[in-house]
Amino acid sequence: MKILMEVYHTQEKRNKKLTAPKKCIRDDAWLGEAYYFWREYIDAEDWGFNSKKRTGSFEIYICDLISSNYLDTVFNEEHYNFWINELRKIYKKFIDETNEKPSIKELNDYIQENKIWEEVDYIQFHDLPLTHSFVKPIQYRKGKTTIPFRKRIQIAVYNVDIISNFTLYKTIQIY
Repeated sequence: MKILMEVYHTQEKRNKKLTAPKKCIRDDAWLGEAYYFWREYIDAEDWGFNSKKRTGSFEIYICDLISSNYLDTVFNEEHYNFWINELRKIYKKFIDETNEKPSIKELNDYIQENKIWEEVDYIQFHDLPLTHSFVKPIQYRKGKTTIPFRKRIQIAVYNVDIISNFTLYKTIQIY
């Protein structure tokens, strides 16, 4: 069954409006190289105020995702269990070989190199800032937050073809 989902993408303001989302290629991206979106506008805005302020303002884009090939680790127990079992296998491999938890980069590199979810267009997940048992801890919130501590739902999109109607939603001036 194809799912249609409206999502938000936050980026620093540029001279030219984006016509497509920007792919995140950072080593510490939660689920590796992907196009990252927020389910809720409030989280997209919060991300802008805390992580996209280099240019003094940021933009929030809105678009639709349409796919039947996804993992919903937030609301689907079967998907969540599959995801956790795959992470446990990878975790065990790293512990056996190095006696250390993998970094997020090591975890994601392994997933990509071994094509663990190659047929998956996107993964919906929540990113509570707690220490994950499968990776070395990282912190992603360093500044003040505009919203109270709560579950933030993100989507990591691996197949750009499922993204449609990408358009500027709002520009916000920080300073």
